[in-house]
Amino acid sequence: MENLGHLKDLEYLNLALNNVERIEGLRQCEFLRKLDMTVNFIDLDTFEESVRELQHNRELRELFLMGNPCTDWKGHRPFVIHLLPQLTSLDGKPINKTMRIVAARRHEELLKELRSLAGPKAEEKK
Repeated sequence: MENLGHLKDLEYLNLALNNVERIEGLRQCEFLRKLDMTVNFIDLDTFEESVRELQHNRELRELFLMGNPCTDWKGHRPFVIHLLPQLTSLDGKPINKTMRIVAARRHEELLKELRSLAGPKAEEKK
């Protein structure tokens, strides 16, 4: 994901089916509201970093991650919901207050689990 920083007014970005391994380079897209990353290669070794990168996109409301290896992890949804409170939907499913509460309660546990799973994934790719 390169050369997107100058697209300050970009509201919707569809990068589905693009062999993307990590989300990056979108900090300057101040008005990004919808990001479609469907069917890419975002795996657990880059997942935390990718989600944290989206914390800078305060207008982001819709995120699509389905079809990425990271979504095989059962904790991916509450992890994203907690780190991106600005989202109103994830993979086309609405996010409600109860989901946010549960995600907040489980965050530390999910973070530990993710990091323990991410290490071996990174080693596999070397």
